[in-house]
Amino acid sequence: MADSTMDTLANQRNTVRKLHHALNYFFAIAVFIAGAFFVAVRQPRSLDFSGIIARSGIIRAAFFTTVQVSFIALVGSVTLGLVFYFFSISKSGFLKAFTNVFTEVIYGTPLLVMIFMMGYPVRASLNIATSPTMGLVGLTIYITPYMTNIFKAAFSSIPEEQYMAMELFGFNAFQRYRYIIIPQVIRVLTAPLMNNFSLIIKGSALLNIVATREIYYELFSWRQFTGRSFEAFVVMWGLYLAITLPLSQLTKYIERRWSR
Repeated sequence: MADSTMDTLANQRNTVRKLHHALNYFFAIAVFIAGAFFVAVRQPRSLDFSGIIARSGIIRAAFFTTVQVSFIALVGSVTLGLVFYFFSISKSGFLKAFTNVFTEVIYGTPLLVMIFMMGYPVRASLNIATSPTMGLVGLTIYITPYMTNIFKAAFSSIPEEQYMAMELFGFNAFQRYRYIIIPQVIRVLTAPLMNNFSLIIKGSALLNIVATREIYYELFSWRQFTGRSFEAFVVMWGLYLAITLPLSQLTKYIERRWSR
C-alpha cells in the first residue's frame, strides 16, 4: 500500500514537472511571436508577400541549392578533417607542424574573408572559371579544422585499455577499426557532425558574395529590387530555421538516446 502511494505521488510530481516544462516553452515561444508581431505592425508600409509567392519556384530552387552546397561542404570538410587528424598523429614533424599552422591560420580568418579569397584572388591565380565553386571550397576549408578537432575528441574517447586488449588479442588494423574503434567513434561523432552541418548551413549565406544562388542571394536580390526588407528577411529567416531547427532537435534526440 505504501509503495502504491509513493508511486502515485511520484507520477503526480512527474506530471506537474512536465506541465511546468511545457508552460515555460509555451510562454517563451509566445514572447518570440509577440516580438515578431510588434516588428511587423510597426513597418512603415503594409506587408505584401505576393512578390515572394510569385518567385516561389526560384526560392524553392535556392532552398535546395543551400542544402546541396552545405552537404557537399560537410562531406568535403569531414574528409579533409580526417586527413588532417591523421597528419596530426603522424610521425612526420612536418605534417604535424603543417596541421598546426593550417589550424591557426583558419581560426584567425573570418569565414567571409576565406570565401572572398578563394572566390576571387585564388580563383584568378588558378584560372578557374566559376567563383561559386571556389566559394564552396573556401567554406569547406574553413570548417575542416573544426572537423579535425571532432575526430581528435572522438578517437581520444576510446580508453587506452581497449588498445592494450586489441594488442593482446592480436587484432590487425582492419579488425581494430572495423570492430572496436569505428563503432565507438561513430557514436561520439554523430552529434558534433550534425552541429557542424548546422553551422555550415548558416555559413552558406556568405556564398552570396561569389554569386551562389542560395537562399540569401535570391531573397536579398528581391529585397534590393522591391525595397521590401521585412518580407524578404522574414522568409529568409524562416527558410534557414526550417533546415536548422530539425537538425538541432535530431541532434538532441541522438544525444539523449546514446547517453543511456
